[in-house]
Amino acid sequence: MENKMFCYQCQETAGCSGCTMSGVCGKKPEVANLQDLLVYVTKGLSAVTTALRNDGKEVSENINHLVSVNLFTTITNANFDYYAISEKIRETIFVKEQLLGELSEDVKANLPEAALWTGTEDEFDAKAKTVGILSTENEDIRSLRELITYGLKGLAAYSKHANALLRDNEEVDAFLQKALADTLDDSLSVDDLVALTLEAGKYGVAGMALLDEANTAAYGNPEITQVNIGVRNNPGILISGHDLRDLEMLLEQTKGTGVDVYTHSEMLPAHYYPFFKKYDNFAGNYGNAWWKQKEEFASFNGPILMTTNCIVPPADSYKDRMFTTGACGYPGCKHIDSEYGQTKDFSEIIEMAKKCDAPTEIETGTITGGFAHEQVFALADTVVDAVKSGAIKKFVVMAGCDGRSKSRSYYSEFAQALPKDTVILTAGCAKYKYNKLDLGDIGGIPRVLDAGQCNDSYSLALIALKLKEVFELDDVNDLPIVYNISWYEQKAVIVLLALLYLGVKNIHLGPTLPAFLSPNVANVLVENFGIAGITTVEDDIKTLIG
Repeated sequence: MENKMFCYQCQETAGCSGCTMSGVCGKKPEVANLQDLLVYVTKGLSAVTTALRNDGKEVSENINHLVSVNLFTTITNANFDYYAISEKIRETIFVKEQLLGELSEDVKANLPEAALWTGTEDEFDAKAKTVGILSTENEDIRSLRELITYGLKGLAAYSKHANALLRDNEEVDAFLQKALADTLDDSLSVDDLVALTLEAGKYGVAGMALLDEANTAAYGNPEITQVNIGVRNNPGILISGHDLRDLEMLLEQTKGTGVDVYTHSEMLPAHYYPFFKKYDNFAGNYGNAWWKQKEEFASFNGPILMTTNCIVPPADSYKDRMFTTGACGYPGCKHIDSEYGQTKDFSEIIEMAKKCDAPTEIETGTITGGFAHEQVFALADTVVDAVKSGAIKKFVVMAGCDGRSKSRSYYSEFAQALPKDTVILTAGCAKYKYNKLDLGDIGGIPRVLDAGQCNDSYSLALIALKLKEVFELDDVNDLPIVYNISWYEQKAVIVLLALLYLGVKNIHLGPTLPAFLSPNVANVLVENFGIAGITTVEDDIKTLIG
């Protein structure tokens, strides 16, 4: 049977080999193929911008933003809207044509085909089927090209969030575009692509630092916070995804309206920022990780604003009250947007909320978080004393993503089975596997230290580097820190590459190793970095903790 599509960029890809008939995420073949074409023309545009930079010309921030949003649009569970993706392809081709006019004929003659293709909309579907993942025949070259591309998608997502707060890093954008262009270069060897993969990790660190600076400059450094997980009696709006600027605009526009705002999934860490605590209608966090949204969005009763990826195709019971913004989209859901620096108009969502019932309560209590780098640094003396006294024997980094596969119960069981003298460091929605468990504390230090969103894995790296300095160690791998990371999509890929660039070794990755790693590429990661999959809770506790 001929493949209708081919996608293996996420952990839940069919059979851990690739979705070929329809995406496990709900993505239809025609959308998957069009996303392949969007990546292709974005690589072509990047080849043009790289040539312009090599010729001493500047590339505008608007072009950089276009590249980042295009890549973000193709991340797992971000955008399911065929027509929105078609429009992005048209815009990218138009911009690329304008920029080609600034290059000499000699330079244009050396550009890849993707930089020169100017198909019309009626050619999109046919062209898309020729430029997908499998168009690279060599398995190892294909594997490395996809590993790099997925890392760049994650980097683009973090750049986009920083851009929304009017922060840019030209070096990161220039690298991202050069690396995209390099994935089109058939002259690059396996060794060249391995080196480029590690370089992507270097810029992953820079990209996460840019976003960290943007978030903390705008909203303050996260601080220890207890977040309510119950509900109030007012109608509410539920905001999910990752974009803090969208949350700021929504809270500002709901002041005094009688409408409460609740976070969902990866928006939970917004409660840790001092800036948002001034809003009396910032009510708490509702629900769990992204994959439970069908039942939780239904019971919430009010409108939902999706700011980024992690969309599950909505049920009819709430589809008419789900809105999208930014890089995400879903057919039939109202999309609200604006240019960077301008205010989005959320009045339609607010007016809808006023007519809805208050959220149905699904749990009560609080959860504690806010252990980003500055907060942990403030506790450094307490933490160091606990390590020196033997009260804390090991830190276990359990950052990353959650997902719906039953095998992910491993992470709840692993957290519960850890010795009582271990502390979990986490970031990302992986936390939902254990952040509501009663794991206790060690001398007042909670055994789960939540640094925030997936991009806040940067905090975990800074904490490790700070401990290395405090204990006067030469190698970060000599610290009493082990890594048992869960992954789902492409932002987790750039976090992994960033950790590898920082020299972290012996990372355990699960619940399965990525399908896009060929056996030879997987061996490179195993032999050079000690990457390993997970096994059983009992055996992994013995391996990682001893």
